[in-house]
Amino acid sequence: MYKETIQTASSKMDKTIAVVQKDLNTLRAGRANPQILDKITVDYYGTPTALNQVGNISSPEPRMLVIAPWEPKMIGPIEKAIQKSDIGINPSNDGKVIRLVVPELNEERRKELCKKVRKQVEEGKVAIRSIRRDAMEAIKKMKKDSVITEDDQKKAEEELQKVTDNHIKEMDKVGSDKEKEIMSI
Repeated sequence: MYKETIQTASSKMDKTIAVVQKDLNTLRAGRANPQILDKITVDYYGTPTALNQVGNISSPEPRMLVIAPWEPKMIGPIEKAIQKSDIGINPSNDGKVIRLVVPELNEERRKELCKKVRKQVEEGKVAIRSIRRDAMEAIKKMKKDSVITEDDQKKAEEELQKVTDNHIKEMDKVGSDKEKEIMSI
C-alpha cells in the first residue's frame, strides 16, 4: 500500500532533477550550446514562439551559434528577442543568418554562474524535501486510518528517507558537474 506512495514521490523527485538539469543547460559555460537559446521566445505574427520553432540553430564552431530563420523577414524579431534576453550575447546578421559569438567567460562571471548553479540546485533540493514531506504525511494518514501497521509506517518512512537521500545526492552531482563545466577553461 505505502509502496505506491514512495514510487510516486520518487518519480516526482526524478522530474524535479530533470527540470533543474534542463534549467542548468540553459546557462552558458563558455562554449556555444544551442540550449542557451531555449528560453527565448520570438514574436511570430503576434504569437510568442520558441526560437527553435522559427529557424534552424546550429553550432559550426565551438564558440559560435548560427540561426537560420525559415522566413527571411524573421531576422529582425529574432535579433530583438536575443537582445532582450539575459544571455549577454550581441547578435550580428548578414541578411540571411544571425551569428552569435559566445565570448570567453572571465573568472568573475564564472563565479557568478556557479552561484546561480548552487541556488538552482538548492531550490531543487527544497522541492525534493517538500515531496518527501507530502509523502510522509500520506504515510502517517494511512497509519491513522489503520490502513497500515506501525511497523509498516516505520519501514515506509525509512524507505522514503533512503529514496530522498539518493535524489539529494543526484541533485548535488548534477550541480557539481555543471560547476566543473563552467570552471573549466
